[in-house]
Order: sequence, then structure tokens, then C-alpha cells
Amino acid sequence: MTTDLFKGVIPDENIRLKEPMSSHTTFKTGGCADIMLLPSSVEELLEAIKICRDNSVPYLIMGNGSNLLVRDKGIRGVVIKLGRNFADIRVEDNILSAQSGALLSAAANTALKWELAGMEFAAGIPGTVGGGVCMNAGAYGGELKDIIKEVKVLDNGMVKTLTNTEAGFVYRGSRIMKEGMTVLSATFELKKGNKENIQSLMADYAQRRRSKQPLDKPSAGSTFKRPEGDFAGRLIEAAGLKGYSIGGAKVSDKHCGFIINNGGATSTDILELIDFVRKRVYESSGVMLEPEVRIIGEL
Repeated sequence: MTTDLFKGVIPDENIRLKEPMSSHTTFKTGGCADIMLLPSSVEELLEAIKICRDNSVPYLIMGNGSNLLVRDKGIRGVVIKLGRNFADIRVEDNILSAQSGALLSAAANTALKWELAGMEFAAGIPGTVGGGVCMNAGAYGGELKDIIKEVKVLDNGMVKTLTNTEAGFVYRGSRIMKEGMTVLSATFELKKGNKENIQSLMADYAQRRRSKQPLDKPSAGSTFKRPEGDFAGRLIEAAGLKGYSIGGAKVSDKHCGFIINNGGATSTDILELIDFVRKRVYESSGVMLEPEVRIIGEL
């Protein structure tokens, strides 16, 4: 496959051939994408998707890669990354609007700047608005569904606006995720607050995160969804897997809910460790953990 299909639609500097996905995921693993596109507008995105469809080229749309595990053989076809080129954030009164490529941390810090409360919990979530909205990301008792007003999505080539209710949010999921829609932007309804109080709460969450999570090692955050009535980390530790390793992949000593790249890990190492943890936890507790991380790429 060549990049000629996209010339004149996406600027040359935003078209990349054989792009290592290890440079675009927080696990820092994964093989190459045949082609990566970095659109900077909805128009460029729509045209790129049209070209892929017209030419039967498989494509994947991604954000910051903070919840992705790309297999070592990489991704065939086109990866369209909505990142820094697709990250506009605007504020009007108590409404914050952000394109899907904006980092949640940047959105939360913009809310702080404008003295808007309600988004503090999202400041430390290592993902984009698009990925966060799709999976209804949350932390410290807050979820994005609590503050979302509307979501603009791409659904089968059509741009649609969904209300909070229409987006069908559930724990770590949504109708958007279930039906394979792509988030283009989201608007958040926040409340006027006191800047010092907002900053203090964000600092408290950040300190808690640093003290309990292995932020010094590549990971995708919590590897498993929280099982009903329990915690994945507790179950994994109870199964005797704290610090357990396969290759360069390791169950974190600091928080057993995290599988980390402890140095030189491959995606295969991580996948084998995920499978081993699930099997051992099921044997010890009867609970089958469900991965929160999205696993993609060529088998």
C-alpha cells in the first residue's frame, strides 16, 4: 500500500508510512501501522475515511493510545490518529467544548483556568477526550457521563450530535463504543467554582495517584475492569500475583490492577500475562476479570 491515495487530502507531513505503534501507545509496545494519517479537521477526517472505504482499505481511528494494546505484528491498513492536530478547546460561560484529540488533562486544566468545577477527577486520566468519552472514563468517584452535555460523533459516515442520554453511558462503556461510532468532539456542562478549591482538589487527586499507581512505568492504566462488588487489584494480589512477570511485562508491585512494561516488554508478553492473571484469579476466586484495555492488531 502506498500513501498516494491521501496526497492532496492530508498534508504530506501528516502522512506516515510504516509508523511504529510503540510511539503512539502508553504501553510503548506494538508493531507498525502500514500508514498513519494525522488529520487536523473534520473535513480531512471525512475525506480520509471516504478514500479508505472507496478503496476497501481497512482503517482504525485512535486517540492517545492510552487504552490500547497493539499486537507485535502491527496493524494492516490505515490508522487515523486524532491527536494534537485535532485538539481545540473552547469555553463559553460554564460550557467547555473540546475536540476528541484534546487530552483530558488539558481540558481539566482549561476548566481550572476558567474557574469551572466538575472536571477535577479527569485531570490525571492519561487519555484523550474522544477515548475518554467513548469508554466513559472516570476516577475518584467521578465519570465523564456526569458532566457531558452533548457528543458529536461520526456514525457510518454521517456526523451526528448525541445528547447525554442518547450516548447510552454505562460503566466503562457507551452506546458510542458498542456501535463503533467515532467521537469528534464533546461539550461538558460545568459549574462556576473557586479556583483555589478546584486546584486543591486536583492536587489531592494527583498526589493520591502518584502514591498508589506506578506512573514511572509504561502501562495502559487499570488493565482490568472493576468486577462487581470487588476490586481487580485485590483479587490479583490475593491470587499471589503481585510482582509476577512474563518477559518484560509485570504485575505492578505498587498496584496489582496495573500490568506494566517493566523494560523491553513485547505486546505478546503483556497479552500472555493478562491471560495468566485472568486464569489464576478465576481459579482462586471464581471471578473472571474482563480486560479494560482494548487489544488490536494482526494476530
